[in-house]
Amino acid sequence: MHIWIDADACPKVIKEILFRAAQRTGTELTLVANHYIPKPSSPLIKAVQVGQGFDVADNYISKHISSGDLLISADIPLASEVIAKGAHVINPRGEEYTADNIQQRLTLRNFMEEMRSAGQASGGPPPLNQGDRQNFANALDRWLNAS
Repeated sequence: MHIWIDADACPKVIKEILFRAAQRTGTELTLVANHYIPKPSSPLIKAVQVGQGFDVADNYISKHISSGDLLISADIPLASEVIAKGAHVINPRGEEYTADNIQQRLTLRNFMEEMRSAGQASGGPPPLNQGDRQNFANALDRWLNAS
C-alpha cells in the first residue's frame, strides 16, 4: 500500500493532511512533480522531481503505481490510466474516481475543454474550502481504514 501524489497541482493544505496521515498510519507516500516540493523529513515520505515537459510527472506515476495503491490527483486522464491498473484515486476535493465513474468524468472533461477552446466557458473550479478539505480527509480515512 502506497500513496502517490500528483504534486504539481496538489494544494498545500491537502499535502499537509497526507503527510500527517502517512506518519500516523506508517504508510509510504511519494510526491511527484517537475519542480522542488518541500516535504517533512521522514523515511516514509519521498519526493521525486521529474524533468520538465507535458505529462512527465503523470508518466512517472503511471509507470510506478501498483494495484491497490492510492493516487491523489485531479488529473482525470491520469486517473483513468491508474484505475485501469487497479489503483485507487481521490481528487483534492475528496471525490473518489472509480471504474464506474471515470468514463463519465473523462467525457465531461473533454466536453468542457471543447467549450473553453470555443470561448464558451472560462475559468476553473472554485478555490478549495473547508468543506472540501473535510471531504478529502474523510475519503482518505475511508481508504486507509479499508486497506
